Amino acid sequence: MATQAEPVGPLTGVRVVELAGIGPGPFAAMLLADLGADVVRVDRPGGAGIGIDPALDITNRNKRSVLLDLKSAGPEPVLEMAERADVLIEGYRPGVAERLGVGPEQCLARNPRLVYGRMTGWGQDGPLADRAGHDIGYVAVTGSLSVIGPADGPPVVPANLLGDFAGGSMYLVTGVLAALHHARAHGRGQVVDAAIVDGTSHLSALLHGMLRAGAWQDRRGVNPLDGSYPFYGVYETADGGHLAVGALEARFYDEFLDRLGLSEARPDASPDDPTTVPPRDDPASWPLLRERIAARVRTRTRDEWARHFADSDACVAPVLSLREAPHHPHLAARGTFVEHAGTVQPAPAPRFSDTPTAVRTAPARPGQHHAEVVRDWGLTALPAAEETSADHPQPRKARP
Repeated sequence: MATQAEPVGPLTGVRVVELAGIGPGPFAAMLLADLGADVVRVDRPGGAGIGIDPALDITNRNKRSVLLDLKSAGPEPVLEMAERADVLIEGYRPGVAERLGVGPEQCLARNPRLVYGRMTGWGQDGPLADRAGHDIGYVAVTGSLSVIGPADGPPVVPANLLGDFAGGSMYLVTGVLAALHHARAHGRGQVVDAAIVDGTSHLSALLHGMLRAGAWQDRRGVNPLDGSYPFYGVYETADGGHLAVGALEARFYDEFLDRLGLSEARPDASPDDPTTVPPRDDPASWPLLRERIAARVRTRTRDEWARHFADSDACVAPVLSLREAPHHPHLAARGTFVEHAGTVQPAPAPRFSDTPTAVRTAPARPGQHHAEVVRDWGLTALPAAEETSADHPQPRKARP
């Protein structure tokens, strides 16, 4: 794993207040922190957690934390922080921040340049806005879940990567950065309504275009990128591992066959020859093509095939586990993963030539930096630190 230099980060000098939650909000705040922003997470005693030791929650790296019970302390401490901040992020259900006295209207009244980022699953309005939800439901109604999985089985759940983080966090960060640019140019802040259903739907723009053009069918197992093509999918290896094949283009496909020791059958060849395959342009013959490829892939282990294809343009890669990924030669060479405070984790991304980023600090424990933030931000309304996270276990809770 790479050792990274002291960071600068393109967001150095930007102050962010994060009202603690779980899921996409903390991940978005982590990304801003990775980019150099001074992110202060406002944790509440016994508040939102993901059921693990807070010291191991990587989404809280590069942040600082203060401890505050908004219900007993009132809104003034957060409003004072908002007055000194550039960005505030919250992930409550619609109306909760307003009832706590720290909604957009209250915060922008104190700081008209503030960018107020709101992260929800359903958005701030609409029939489901007040309903509870999780990633799987959000990606389900957008149509995105329907395209993942085999034709003869149910849709496959893509962990919470597609909705929470791709459709949620990344769109919140994009909106916050765009609004921050506008605020600095025009002196006016604004509210960013980032809904997972909106972002995830936006991710499917290409597929909707292909659907309209007749190049995509509204069902699984018949489309170019859903695993239905024999030369774009996953195959099991001799040791029970898997090989990912993406040989869509003809020249990559030819190299793929050559490396497998297969060749396209001549018109007069016997169909029983296991070293030949039917033409790839004939979908009717794809079951046999898939069978021949699968039989060849099963003759070696995953790692043997990985070495065999390592120097080729056949677009083949081993399917690695989370523990294995940091040791892949390419990812190791790039420093895609780093080790910090004894934890192997993804390095900040993307990369910057003039303002490099890094993992600067371990995950912030609730309340760990209370006095430090009070001093650095010149706060007067924030009460003295309450009991620390050691006295308040962080239970798993549904996202508000």
